[in-house]
Amino acid sequence: MIKKFKFILLFYFVISFFNLANSNENFFNKGLELYKNKKYEDARFMFERSIVFNPKDSSSYLYLAKIYNVEKNQKKEEKNLEAALLIEPDNEEAILMSMKIALEKSNYSKVKDLSKTFTKVCKNLCKKNESILETLKNIEPKNNESWSKLKQ
Repeated sequence: MIKKFKFILLFYFVISFFNLANSNENFFNKGLELYKNKKYEDARFMFERSIVFNPKDSSSYLYLAKIYNVEKNQKKEEKNLEAALLIEPDNEEAILMSMKIALEKSNYSKVKDLSKTFTKVCKNLCKKNESILETLKNIEPKNNESWSKLKQ
């Protein structure tokens, strides 16, 4: 009797584990589908549920950041990008998005640091780094000129 109970209990835990692992995948996939259909509020809910089941899912954090980008909530976008980069430091899309935010905030040293990292991990989005660096080159001389005028 005890052996049957242990077997049933073990079987229950194994089934529960597989259901839990599968549900996380379903939450992310459903969120991705909703994101592609521009249903951002519903997608955000699904990505947040995915994170509850798998807190180390960098893709969910990345898509949350994309949603906050669309909603123009830069603080939450940045927070989710930082989480994605903590989990997956070589996520080139998260690095690129962080570079754009740093550029908007005129944090040129952070853009340069992120660009160095981006160059090392770049596989698909390499051309975007070049355009950001070109923008940075165009902005920095203007920034330096305005600083020298202020000092006089």
